[in-house]
Amino acid sequence: MDDEQLSAPTAPHLHDRSGKRYPLDSPRWRGEDGSPLAVGPLPGLRPEQIDTAERSLWRYHAALPVPLSHRVSLGEGCTPMVRTAWGSQHVHFKLEWFNPTSSFKDRGVSVMMSHLAAHGADRVLEDSSGNAGASVAAYAAAAGVRARIIVPAATSAAKILQARAYGAEIELVGGTRDEVADEAVRQSKEIPYASHNWHPLFIQGTKTVAYEMWESLGFTAPDNVVLVAGAGSNVIGCDLAFGELLGAGLIDRRPRLFVGQPEHWATIADTVNGIDRAARGDRVPTIAEGASIAHPVRLPEAVEAVRRSGGGACAVTEAEIHAAVRALSARGLYAEPTSAVAAAALDRFTASGEIAPGETTVVVLTGAGLKSAEKMAAVFAEHSAVPREHGGAR
Repeated sequence: MDDEQLSAPTAPHLHDRSGKRYPLDSPRWRGEDGSPLAVGPLPGLRPEQIDTAERSLWRYHAALPVPLSHRVSLGEGCTPMVRTAWGSQHVHFKLEWFNPTSSFKDRGVSVMMSHLAAHGADRVLEDSSGNAGASVAAYAAAAGVRARIIVPAATSAAKILQARAYGAEIELVGGTRDEVADEAVRQSKEIPYASHNWHPLFIQGTKTVAYEMWESLGFTAPDNVVLVAGAGSNVIGCDLAFGELLGAGLIDRRPRLFVGQPEHWATIADTVNGIDRAARGDRVPTIAEGASIAHPVRLPEAVEAVRRSGGGACAVTEAEIHAAVRALSARGLYAEPTSAVAAAALDRFTASGEIAPGETTVVVLTGAGLKSAEKMAAVFAEHSAVPREHGGAR
């Protein structure tokens, strides 16, 4: 395959789970069968196709099905990957809060909003527990597009403030995160739905975090990637990118994907492990609010991504999340509780021996503690010092 074919694949398309195809410029956000849409297979990106003059995720534009002429960018991507001692090993922490709105969501939203802007959208709707709403609000402002963000009433005030500051219309809805999503689906009949859970171009943006790992590690794949999952977009994005690289012969194996979720919101982990969720009893609120999704839209795809990689998934307790927040902060990593679920999962898989000290492991920290000030205050009010007995503590 020559360079032109790799950089400009012919007729990229969308498809639903039934296999029905739709044009890439289709305004629909889900298939006729009611399933989420995905972009058809794209070729992997070779090192020489990286636009090294570009310091954003758009350096990988040859792997993105969006025209550069319509990109909406605030400089997202190219986040630091810091190698740090953790217990008896060293791991790389990918600091996604260095994105413009302090969350990994900016990757997906930049690509999604670029696609929508290219096709004439002047108004968008999103539902979010915080980070995605702030991101859509920011990129809508950058694109000159009006945004309505439907938000759970219990969302952190700082996250709601951020979305309002960008000029978005905010609608607070009581109930669970899934009830908020149901309200958004109802309103999507009138307003184009820029959903980070449903829109297929969002996943195309999240996959760039894996391309960055590959480039940062000298165009090799890590052995393990540890992630927190709510809806699972980072899990699916990593699976997509590493699959593209493997298919192009640019890596020789997929990294194993290890996923952590809060124990009462562990739909992906429970499905991977064959656990009956009902056995956990009623769902209770979690400090990791960004991962409290009961019914992930792309559940089968997230589960298959974990299984295909040979990785694993686990449900972590609130106490483990709190301890992970403190252990990360002790290393100068002020990660919000949702992010810290990944560090708690790292401890679990390290203790089980599934992640070994000699392996190259990347842990993705998705958002900053500054965005969850009230919850961070609650964590540190419990203890006046970092507990040294924690597996990740020094």
